[in-house]
Amino acid sequence: MYIQQIVPFNLACKPQTLRLQKAGLAIAACVLMLNVADNAEAADKVKADKPIKTQSKAKAKTKVEEPIDLGEMEVSAATDRAHNLVGIAESASQGNVGQEQIKYRPITRPSEILETVPGMISSQHSGEGKASQYYLRGFNLDHGTDFLTQIDGVPVNMQSHSHGQGWMDTNFLIPEMVKSVHYQKGNYYADTGDFSSTGSANIEYFNELENNTVKFTGGSYDYYRGLGMGSKKIGDGNLLYAAETVHNNGPWNVPNDYMKFNGVLRYSQEHAHSGWNVTAMAYKADWQSTDQIPQRAVLDGTLNRFGTIDPSDGGASRRYSLTGEWHRQSDDSESKVIVYGLYSKLRLFSNFTYFMNNPVQGDQFGQPDERWTTGLKATHTFFHKIGSADSETTLGLQVRNDNINNGLTLTEARQQYDTVRKDNVWITNVSPYLENKTHWNDWFRSTIGVRFDGYRFDVSKSNQADNNGTRNAGIVSPKLGLTFGPWADTELYLNGGLGFHSNDARGINTTVDPVTGSSTDASGNQISKAVPLARTYGAEIGARTTWIKGLQSTLAVWWLDIDSELLFVGDAGTTEASRPSRRYGVEWANFYSPTDWLTVDADLSFSKARFRGNDPAGNYIPGSINSVLATGATVHDVWGGFFGGPRLRYFGPRVLIEDGTQRSRPTIMLSGMVGYKFNPTWTVQAEVFNLLNRKDSGIDYYYESQLRNEAAPVSDTHFHPVEPISFRLSLSANF
Repeated sequence: MYIQQIVPFNLACKPQTLRLQKAGLAIAACVLMLNVADNAEAADKVKADKPIKTQSKAKAKTKVEEPIDLGEMEVSAATDRAHNLVGIAESASQGNVGQEQIKYRPITRPSEILETVPGMISSQHSGEGKASQYYLRGFNLDHGTDFLTQIDGVPVNMQSHSHGQGWMDTNFLIPEMVKSVHYQKGNYYADTGDFSSTGSANIEYFNELENNTVKFTGGSYDYYRGLGMGSKKIGDGNLLYAAETVHNNGPWNVPNDYMKFNGVLRYSQEHAHSGWNVTAMAYKADWQSTDQIPQRAVLDGTLNRFGTIDPSDGGASRRYSLTGEWHRQSDDSESKVIVYGLYSKLRLFSNFTYFMNNPVQGDQFGQPDERWTTGLKATHTFFHKIGSADSETTLGLQVRNDNINNGLTLTEARQQYDTVRKDNVWITNVSPYLENKTHWNDWFRSTIGVRFDGYRFDVSKSNQADNNGTRNAGIVSPKLGLTFGPWADTELYLNGGLGFHSNDARGINTTVDPVTGSSTDASGNQISKAVPLARTYGAEIGARTTWIKGLQSTLAVWWLDIDSELLFVGDAGTTEASRPSRRYGVEWANFYSPTDWLTVDADLSFSKARFRGNDPAGNYIPGSINSVLATGATVHDVWGGFFGGPRLRYFGPRVLIEDGTQRSRPTIMLSGMVGYKFNPTWTVQAEVFNLLNRKDSGIDYYYESQLRNEAAPVSDTHFHPVEPISFRLSLSANF
């Protein structure tokens, strides 16, 4: 059997290059170690002399001129999953995860930080530098559509991205820098709009670190990571800094040669009743990809599980951002303002159908995307009374502007030979909202809100002039939450709301097929412009209890309807229409701390997803997830300094086509961590992934493709395997 032999460019990491990379990691670590060591003594003295101050909520009427000094106390619980949210949360599917949970989890890639959200799955079907694939609440969220992720309030999802609407690349995250992850599922919250119908997460970085840290990690498949981070008192504020570099080849026949450089610099000041910070981030990554491969090629021996059809697939990504945040609080009100600007660039090359469209040059395509994004988020909250009831009313404003140059090209070994479409896109949206929270008595409180989202979608300089255009759209979304209790340390919640997701600006303005230039599609139907904003409808009933000592448990039954799952298909440059859909399910999340050295968590979710109406093709939604189990146990500070524990993730089978005849198999991953803290300075830890060495898929699709030796396209399952059993060993020093 003929196997195409292509010599990829820059595919293999040459031995001398890899040695230089390793040396670079070591040198960077040594330099940073010297730097932090010089400041260690002074930093420790500042920490020792500085008491931790806290202030009660303004509505408790503490005099602002006399802040209360409570001395040293533990404050991490406020952002920790063990924190009791009875009396605080607005729904059963809302919660916090702190660094205490994250640092004891074995994590293969940064996107798995979001797997701390109960029911969320992060996977990958390509090279490590590409945005991950996400699943939640009956959705295959693709690379982020319908789940909003923010970093310190700054949105990560990208509008009208060349590869797909809502592109959510979290590879720039540094897990050790995460102070907390605040998540909320459903479209019941006035402060979140686009991309948040299934939920949202705000990832918060530290302003100040307890120690300066240097960490080096090495592991299977040429995995190397160097990390240096810390903070230093400068003037009236703190300078926070972190630098990271990562190399990873993976188990693939064509090495990933993934190389990442990442940095964070933040200066912050906190005063009695106000504070501010300025944050700069920089991220750069380059990689080769082993995309999903056809099952038939593995079964007949043409490929092994870690082989590839097109070894020149891969990409390069850049992200640079600058953010400013200011906040203040008095006894009557509080305010917060965030301004941000970021530049991002992506060059992505993929080949999913191999030789189906072009038997000679192959089907590889390029998706360049370059953009400037700027925005503002401002809130002002009044603390007041409604009769005798305590109440707070928030006025909010969110403004975002994206200036985008992107396209779809046809390439061979990353060399462009044709352009399918090329566009300049300008998107502006303005979103004011109003929200009121009132505690009516000791057993009932309410949250009611409404937001307006106004958009301007402008497409210009398209290579098809007929696809240029400007459209305006707006939508109003009311929200409601009712909380009853607590009784026996248990609260009941009822939530509902209307939301939306925006469609790609190019699809909104498209009138001719970018490939053929025709105003009709392959079926002879007139090409029509996509709906700018698609309505979503959501509701949830739930409960939260801490009745059993040490146990936090929530149960939620939810429902979500979408008017249309109309998507812009970046791989084809066209809009793909689908029918209205309905999803519903149940989630049960548990976090148990029977002792101060042991925690156990177990999260289960089940969902059903169907298209509404009847169609001969079937009503199943391809790729929709229906069952997830995530559980683990963690010990820390036992037997003189041991920590760690196992984690099990069950990613249930998914229907792959509308009639339900093709399904994936489940994916089961058992991983673990064990570490030992020798003293306050030195810590060693080991992580082992896929302990059962299962040959499961990280992701599965079912579609037509054609190999070079095939005369016609073949419908087949295409999969990306999970990595075999592997390990990583880390040594860290704290100063």
